[in-house]
Amino acid sequence: MPTFQYEAMDNTGLEVKDTIEATSEAEAQTMIKERGFYVTKIQEKGRRKKEKTKADAKTQARGPRKRRAMSLGGVRSKQLTIFTRQLSTLQDAGLPILRSLRILEGQSKPGPLKNSLMGVIEDVESGNTLSEAMAKQPKAFDNLYVNMVKAGEAGGALEVILQRLAEFKERAQSLKRKVQGAMIYPAVVITVATLIVGGIMKWIIPKFKEIFEGFEVPLPGATIMLIAISDWVVAYWYLIPAIPVGVFLFVKIVKKNRTGAYICDRIALKIPIIGKIISKSTVARTCRTLGTLIASGVPILEALTIARDTAGNEVFRRAFDHIHASIREGESMAVPLKETRIVDDMVVNMVDVGEETGALDNMLYKVADVYDEEVSVLVDALVSILEPVMVVVLGGIVGFIVFALFMPLIALLQSLT
Repeated sequence: MPTFQYEAMDNTGLEVKDTIEATSEAEAQTMIKERGFYVTKIQEKGRRKKEKTKADAKTQARGPRKRRAMSLGGVRSKQLTIFTRQLSTLQDAGLPILRSLRILEGQSKPGPLKNSLMGVIEDVESGNTLSEAMAKQPKAFDNLYVNMVKAGEAGGALEVILQRLAEFKERAQSLKRKVQGAMIYPAVVITVATLIVGGIMKWIIPKFKEIFEGFEVPLPGATIMLIAISDWVVAYWYLIPAIPVGVFLFVKIVKKNRTGAYICDRIALKIPIIGKIISKSTVARTCRTLGTLIASGVPILEALTIARDTAGNEVFRRAFDHIHASIREGESMAVPLKETRIVDDMVVNMVDVGEETGALDNMLYKVADVYDEEVSVLVDALVSILEPVMVVVLGGIVGFIVFALFMPLIALLQSLT
């Protein structure tokens, strides 16, 4: 009777490694589940060596491996989303995973994704599972991706998991694209306005300064202030782009420290409207991540760890640590979630109902959908508020410049008459 070597998770999230005898892999998985374990990896003893020998023979027959192109950085979210949807479609059509990967690698442009796919193909040919191969390519596949693929392999439903993963990626990409698209208009207007006002300060105001000095007329306070600002811009114009860049780098350095990151994220959450957008988008993302993982069969403690790492916010990260510790001690998820105060009571109640009915994943999906819609409304509100604010601010700046320049000219004309 064949012997299977397996890795599994118990109800507390601890990893278990052992062997079991069974007539087939399906029977082995059933026996392991009856012991109260969730299978994450299973392999027949001696099989991998045979597969590796066959893979080596195939490699020698095909000749040398393809050379990887030089690339910097990781895989863009949009590229990974498209790849996931294509892989899901090919798997749903019944193609072997190795052939699907080769097709997608062949149509990929040179870059980080193509290099990662080449590495995945090599590892799968060598006898590794798809999740093991993807885990070796962290620039392309994060913990969420790898663990969902691992769950799909263990449950024999990889095509279903890839479909869920593709939907998850597409929703996240859609929300990100909407937020970024809404910010393009204000960013362009502010940048152009800064350049125009900077040009006036550097080249136009000094000309008027020479005129005023030639006539030796007393200048009003507004004009003196405008000339002082112009002198500063002429002398230190390089600080205008350097200040925001310096602030950005300073924040990045501070956020390298856990305490500094917590302080920065806490301040960001307190900013009117923007703080709500950050908070609600983080809740939507983490709830969708958690729901997708639970629906895919990943143990709750492992799912919480992955969702915590995808939050991107230290305040939420600490909240998930608290929830994780409480669940490990035997509490339900709703109680520590309410204690963290990172979500509304509606979310806590929906999670509570989901735990009672055994439909926690569906409730988390609904929470994510609601918060996605609220983020969309808040983004539209922010844009609608920014437009009149920018008009008023720019109008005030232009009005001040005109007033400060023409007041001395009016005084000069009055003195001549």
